[in-house]
Amino acid sequence: MAELARFYQAFQPSHYDIYLDINRETKSFSGQTKITGQATTTAINVHQKGLAISQVQADGQTVPFTVDDENEAIRITLPSNGDVTLTIDYTAKLTDSMMGIYPSYYEVDGVKKQIIGTQFETTFARQAFPSIDEPEAKATFALAIKFDEQPGEIVLSNMPENHVENGVHYFDETVKMSTYLVAFAFGDLQSKQTTTKSGVQVGVFATKAHQPHELDFALDIAKRSIEFYEDFYQTPYPLPHSWQLALPDFSAGAMENWGLVTYREAYLLLDPENTALDMKQLVATVIAHELAHQWFGDLVTMQWWDDLWLNESFANMMEYVAVDHLEPDWHVWEMFQTSDVPAALQRDATDGVQSVHVQVNNPAEIDALFDAAIVYAKGARMLVMMRALVGDDALRVGLKNYFAAHHFGNATGADLWAALGKASGMDIGSIMNSWLEQPGYPVVTASVIDGQLTLSQQQFFIGDGQEVGRQWQIPLNSNYEAAPTIMSDQQLVLGDYQSLRATANVPFRLNLGNSSHFIVKYDDTLMKDILANVETLPAIDQLALLQNLRLLAEGQQLSYAEVIPLLTQFATSHSAVVNAALYTVANNLKKFVTPDSVEERSLKTLFDQLSADQVKRLGWLPVANESNDDQLTRPYVLNAALYAEDQTAISAAHDLFSSHQSDLANLPADTRVYILRNEVQHFGSSALFDQLLAAYKSTPDASYKLDLMSALTSTRDQTLVEALISHFEDADTIKPQDLRGWFRGVLANQAGEQAAWDWIRQDWQWLEDTVGGDMEFSTYITVIAGVFHTPARLAEFKAFFEPKLPTPGLTREITMDTNVIASRVALVEADKAKVAAALAQVIK
Repeated sequence: MAELARFYQAFQPSHYDIYLDINRETKSFSGQTKITGQATTTAINVHQKGLAISQVQADGQTVPFTVDDENEAIRITLPSNGDVTLTIDYTAKLTDSMMGIYPSYYEVDGVKKQIIGTQFETTFARQAFPSIDEPEAKATFALAIKFDEQPGEIVLSNMPENHVENGVHYFDETVKMSTYLVAFAFGDLQSKQTTTKSGVQVGVFATKAHQPHELDFALDIAKRSIEFYEDFYQTPYPLPHSWQLALPDFSAGAMENWGLVTYREAYLLLDPENTALDMKQLVATVIAHELAHQWFGDLVTMQWWDDLWLNESFANMMEYVAVDHLEPDWHVWEMFQTSDVPAALQRDATDGVQSVHVQVNNPAEIDALFDAAIVYAKGARMLVMMRALVGDDALRVGLKNYFAAHHFGNATGADLWAALGKASGMDIGSIMNSWLEQPGYPVVTASVIDGQLTLSQQQFFIGDGQEVGRQWQIPLNSNYEAAPTIMSDQQLVLGDYQSLRATANVPFRLNLGNSSHFIVKYDDTLMKDILANVETLPAIDQLALLQNLRLLAEGQQLSYAEVIPLLTQFATSHSAVVNAALYTVANNLKKFVTPDSVEERSLKTLFDQLSADQVKRLGWLPVANESNDDQLTRPYVLNAALYAEDQTAISAAHDLFSSHQSDLANLPADTRVYILRNEVQHFGSSALFDQLLAAYKSTPDASYKLDLMSALTSTRDQTLVEALISHFEDADTIKPQDLRGWFRGVLANQAGEQAAWDWIRQDWQWLEDTVGGDMEFSTYITVIAGVFHTPARLAEFKAFFEPKLPTPGLTREITMDTNVIASRVALVEADKAKVAAALAQVIK
């Protein structure tokens, strides 16, 4: 299927009247859609998928049509072109794929219930109503919904409900918007509501499986986010309300439907009294991300899916801008440095990776564009880089003008650069296009050559890479004045190093603040100077140093054996970002050791050396008024101590479990997962397994569910591994939305790797049938590539997935992940002996 001709070219809708009659009992619905628009030809196409079309009329007259399921189209012949109102009658089934119109299942007091919700991005509105289902085809929508209504149920949509007549709920006409942003939901819901300073109604909705106080945090963040964006964008929120709805079954993290934002429960609801700080930060940034879209993506929408980054990258940056304003004490940009930045750098170093801006036509491949590490993380990093160049004043002026020029319409990346370029007086487009239009990023080598401080840029690869001479316009962010703001040449000579060093009186460094998308390889002279002064560096720059060393080792530009002796220099840091980078490096060493080997014992000793003093300092329980850094560091060091099999840590965790045996959910949230995992691994039994699995099934607390999943999948008991896998296809135990996490947990467990790998190969067709339409389906392949590191597993991976290379939406992922595993296998083979020797040296 290749949708090369866009349907909007022949028919431009201006308004939809949509009537739906939904029956939960039969899992079916009937509908009538009236589309008013202009046809430029008599042969037009309208999107549909899975709809049984009974009749098509044009201006009240029946017209001929055919249904083309392969191309998801209704092919209609009109009597004449020009203004026309189509009326299309149809029936369809509710889906269980979390796409289109679908039920979400949950329990309250042991009673099974369901609510109905929608997910129309990317191309799933066509499963609910006939439409021109393309971002450019903006129109107004008047929605009318009837359903098998029970007393007390609530129905929500993009706009307020204006009246109910004969059981039909009618909603106000929307503003002009794209089909993928239409949304509605109904069921037995609870809510909390408030109003912004400008009069926007804000509400949080959830099932009654949750405690009312779990809605409070989201309501506060949502209200303040909208107020912040109205000020920052200098553009009013354009709708009367902003509803936030938690759906029990939801494939993605959240979806920016205009006025009715939908979320996975874990990313909206939380217990403010017992939720770890990092989880609060995550929920806040998800809410702020979706609300950033209400302007950037909803008010002004990408013209076509090739500019998906225009929506997602910008919202990804703005979530941090907003939360940093709302909660400045959180220092949330540090979270950006420990999550988005390393994800982007790792993914973008693999040859074959997509560029941020990428051409796409086939609908099946549109979903594959949602590469979180590129379209979200790398794209956001590009925009952070741009923000640093132009400054917030110019950014806000440019955005205000951008919204004014394109509101209720569509735009491209070039339109944004034009607005920001005019506001800043800079040629933003030429700088940004060097990053957005080509994949990858550079390593800048800084060397003293014949006494001259010299810089050169070259594309950085992890694994084999095709050098094609790419160059970037690199914001160097150096601490030496001799370095230019932008490096656009392949090589630069900055001058006599000794003179520059004497004048600056500090070691030479690039990419201060780690705000530009490149890494630095310093020669021995420069690196020794930096390491001799490492304690004077800001925490972010220490993180960047460790991150650069790790990536250079992954790319075999230096050996991990050279990095290992440096780690203890960072082990006493009180900075969470430094500890995040430190333990990322340390955990990467695990691929070089085999279970129960001398090398593994050496690595565990290293983990003990790195963590012991910090564990003594921080302990297992939170302390009143402790710093955010301490709260965020504690999990890193406790996890390290347990890997090291420190008997004091194992006993302390067991004691905490025992003292909370009857109330495990109330263990301290930031250490609960380690306590539960320790219990399963060291004190496990089938009775404990059954207890924790029962708790997983019954608790509505999404954060607790994640901890229970992590603990259960860490079991070393082969029988219990098989028992877990037997639940993979049991939706009453493990919802399809959560299955990937369970699969990854078992696969990454040495005791479960073979069983998990056997399951996915044997039941791939079931997996494809269950979640194959999901934009995250391909990430099951990514998960496997994140674990495998032996020649045998590489061969098995290729044998299974290479026959699937022609599958639309999977081709790039399979190709890239084959390279990822191959590069890891080559690295282990090349570096294993050196790493073993370095570990042995460290623990002497």
